[in-house]
Amino acid sequence: MSTSRPLLGCIADDFTGATDLANMLVRGGMRTVQTIGVPAEMPAVAADALVIALKSRTVPAADAVEQSLAALRWLQQQGCTQFFFKYCSTFDSTDAGNIGPVTDALMTELGVDFTIACPAFPENGRTIYRGYLFVADALLNESGMENHPLTPMTDANLVRVLQRQTESKVGLVRYDTVARGAAATQERFTALRSEGVKMAIADAVSDKDLFTLGEACAELKLITGGSGVALGLPENFRRAGLLTAVGEAAQLPKVDGFSVVLAGSASKATNAQVAEWKAKRPAFRIDPLALARGEDVVAQALAFADERIKNEPVLIYATATPDEVKAVQKELGVAKAGHLVEQALASIAAGLRQRGVRQFVVAGGETSGAVVQALEVRALRIGPQIDPGVPATATLDDQPVALALKSGNFGSVDFFEKALRYLDGKTA
Repeated sequence: MSTSRPLLGCIADDFTGATDLANMLVRGGMRTVQTIGVPAEMPAVAADALVIALKSRTVPAADAVEQSLAALRWLQQQGCTQFFFKYCSTFDSTDAGNIGPVTDALMTELGVDFTIACPAFPENGRTIYRGYLFVADALLNESGMENHPLTPMTDANLVRVLQRQTESKVGLVRYDTVARGAAATQERFTALRSEGVKMAIADAVSDKDLFTLGEACAELKLITGGSGVALGLPENFRRAGLLTAVGEAAQLPKVDGFSVVLAGSASKATNAQVAEWKAKRPAFRIDPLALARGEDVVAQALAFADERIKNEPVLIYATATPDEVKAVQKELGVAKAGHLVEQALASIAAGLRQRGVRQFVVAGGETSGAVVQALEVRALRIGPQIDPGVPATATLDDQPVALALKSGNFGSVDFFEKALRYLDGKTA
């Protein structure tokens, strides 16, 4: 039997990242519940891991620290014994943070002097070699992430990137050390500690490396990284006799109702997914400039859905090419353009739920955050994986809503169709 109290407490800096991490833990046999923000009260539900989804990736660093510390203290109250700070596999941040400042604050609160930073996720093409982050075959700063509207990543050397965000000394655990196994990796941790290093970027070019790092981190009270490094954590608890395989870890309730896809991400992957859908199914585009002019785009989108959702799923999207995004941002400003789209999609989501939509596929981290807030989601049970990094989920309500919350760059080109099948319980 697994323990009745949670073992692992996780803090994620956005909503899709939280489900990505929770998906990894479920794959390892840990019953996992994701909460939306720090809960005022926790539903009575058995869980081996708790994941708190914050919306702290792009807020001022001081706010991100405050939110993350509140999450940590709540997780400690629930009985968690190890903690994980999760951020994007493309290390999304600016020179001001928020990865470095939040890590510093969590380390201070927990009284620890060393942790790792490993955003690698080889299954989705994110690998780290000699401290450099690759997205597929391209360096991070040549992958398209250099054009990100909020967190442009112009340096692929993660040691340098993290060092600019913290006064703590940053080091490196190289691939050839990780290849020698968990014991050698732990020896490297000890050596770095003796050199005054507090945070170490860890290389990983394969899932085997992630399992090695997970084992090496068994005694670390705090781990930071992308969801990939969580692959190796469940086995640590199993070796310690605290967790056994849980067959029902990925089970979700059946959710009936209408279906919709909401896309706000401007990533390459989501652009391709939108194009694939539009070639076969109905879609409605949200125009940020029309929103700025005061047009009732929300009402137009809902009217579009009203005519169709009883017969088939629809897509409502604000996804655009990088050039289109830049043109809108030039006219409206980055913050205003993003806020208008998020609020419109959130209002549309709330209106759709009133119309009987119970299955939502949402593309984009910021969009997912806005949608779950509009739907007043408090907590999610994490189910089976749809695509790497993206599980099916269901709310812990008397009348549950099924959700697939996708990071912008994740998912196959036919992800929307595939996700709807999973949310409907058709996983074959």
